[in-house]
Amino acid sequence: MIIQKNNGKVVAPQATMKEKFKMVAKTMVSLEEVLADELRELGAENVTVGARAVEFEGDMRLLYRANYCCRTALAILKPFAEFDADDDQQLYDQVYRIRWEKLLDIDATFMIDSTVSGEIFTHSYYAALKTKDAIVDRFRRNFGKRPSIDTEQPDYKINLHIRDNHVTLLMNASGDSLHKRGYRQGVGIAPINEVLAAGLLKLAGWCSPQNSESSVQNFYDPMCGSGTMLIEAAMMANCIPAQYYRGNRFSFMRWKEFNLGEWKSVKAEEDRKIGSLDFEGEIWGNDIDERVIEQCERNLEYTKLHKDVMLHIGDFAEQDPPQGRTLIVTNPPYGERIKVEDLNALYTQLGDTFKQRYGEQCDVWLITSDFEAMKHIGLRPSAKIPVQNGALDCRFLHFQLYQGSKKAKYQQED
Repeated sequence: MIIQKNNGKVVAPQATMKEKFKMVAKTMVSLEEVLADELRELGAENVTVGARAVEFEGDMRLLYRANYCCRTALAILKPFAEFDADDDQQLYDQVYRIRWEKLLDIDATFMIDSTVSGEIFTHSYYAALKTKDAIVDRFRRNFGKRPSIDTEQPDYKINLHIRDNHVTLLMNASGDSLHKRGYRQGVGIAPINEVLAAGLLKLAGWCSPQNSESSVQNFYDPMCGSGTMLIEAAMMANCIPAQYYRGNRFSFMRWKEFNLGEWKSVKAEEDRKIGSLDFEGEIWGNDIDERVIEQCERNLEYTKLHKDVMLHIGDFAEQDPPQGRTLIVTNPPYGERIKVEDLNALYTQLGDTFKQRYGEQCDVWLITSDFEAMKHIGLRPSAKIPVQNGALDCRFLHFQLYQGSKKAKYQQED
């Protein structure tokens, strides 16, 4: 909630369960529209797409629901203070005036994550330090003691955002990043981020309304690693909420305004939807490395999805191609963390296998950061979507397969 000014004092009122307020959901490059659609499906209003963020409005139940259900959100933030500051002292004074005792417990821990831009505030660490000083000074003056700083596992995560002279303070409702689903029991050398995996699946159309008529029946990841893509696909197919395996590890549960009954109600509503999609397709994965397949099996057993996903070990080029309409989404090695003797040859093999053994029933998507190697696939992508995998600038490529020559395909269509 945005603060209000009352007789020269800045106050931060708490929201009631039904009162609507602004929120911000953080996400990754090119997943903004996907996240916006997710939020609308959950009941968000006045949804506005920004750069790696989506603003929206809703009540506290929506804040709980968005944290529990959104597959492509990294964090849900609640703005609670907004003001202008033309220098460090004004920043300190305005932060000091906020009634922090209404927001934070004196025995709690907190941290400040700051982002600054413009010519007035040029050092994010210093802006965070001034904000911290103002908070602890207010507690010391009023109570003789103060909350402690914890940069690892704080009770409260406060986001400080400054653009030019405009300051916004937001409370992170999620705590740990929402990509930490809680189901990883074993990981390979280069596991894909869970939020990115879910976003790629949604960009590719997996379990989307337009595919409800069984236009895509099955899912296959020929280089599945420890199984992140498979698990995210299976969770979508079974309508399992994104944070089902996370447990009760959300920062909003430590807020003074947290309502345990409403949280249990929201969670129960979403859990009742599990299995409601009536998915009848198959999900299967393959990897040449037996060790990562064992890790994948552990992750699947932990999620109790081991009966929903079939696994194979071996060279994908030697595996039988999928039968029936199948969506293929995979994250092949880029040569960054997984070293491949000849990356160009691997990508050539990928393209040759798709061209020679897979047909129109397969819809192929892959992500890569090696722009040179991707030229060796030998197929012209129908889409190149820029995405970020960690610090790597990547492309999410779509290949529409067909039988025979391209010329023959177009002649048939005519």
